[in-house]
Amino acid sequence: MQRDLQNLRKSYEKDALLEKNLPVNPFRLFDSWFQEAKESLEIDEANAMSICTLGTDGFPKSRIVLLKEIIQEKFLFYSNYTSEKGSAINAYNKISLHFFWPALERQIIIKCKAEKVTREKSLSYFQSRPRGSQIGAWASNQSTEVISREKLEQQLAYFEQKFKDIEIPLPEFWGGYACQPLSFEFWQGRPNRLHDRICYEHVGNEWEFKRLQP
Repeated sequence: MQRDLQNLRKSYEKDALLEKNLPVNPFRLFDSWFQEAKESLEIDEANAMSICTLGTDGFPKSRIVLLKEIIQEKFLFYSNYTSEKGSAINAYNKISLHFFWPALERQIIIKCKAEKVTREKSLSYFQSRPRGSQIGAWASNQSTEVISREKLEQQLAYFEQKFKDIEIPLPEFWGGYACQPLSFEFWQGRPNRLHDRICYEHVGNEWEFKRLQP
């Protein structure tokens, strides 16, 4: 397959990211951008983020997960601890989060250290999920090979019957991760590819920012 994509381009002209408008704390800027993304009619899931891990095979890998909470300046998401993603984090807990909101011509890259949340925190979130999602967590041995779609649906049916008319327990292999940011990079598209890139880094007990060339 061959495709010529050289002429696929657009001009970014919706906003600017200037030092005079920057808050001291990057979480304030993140919250401001996130609220705009959440309120945008052109963005379906503002909390969708790409998480990049270093796999046990030595390759980086990205996938989309949903941000579920920001608490004590940590970003929380939930997953199967035995999945490829979970195994990668267990082996090497330095990860990257990436938010991309093309309707706003913005993206944010966040370097983090990830750690498991308490079982109580995982249970609290698990109990808030729809029943179908709870059963799905039990039915899928995430990232392992399955012989067919029918086999997967059989596993779902098994757990639907197993937990019929009872409260679904939190699986031992499932829970949350809290991601502690070490740096933020805010990107705002600008004309002529001279994009605004502002990087915040945590130095001591304070955040410092600098402008990066595009």
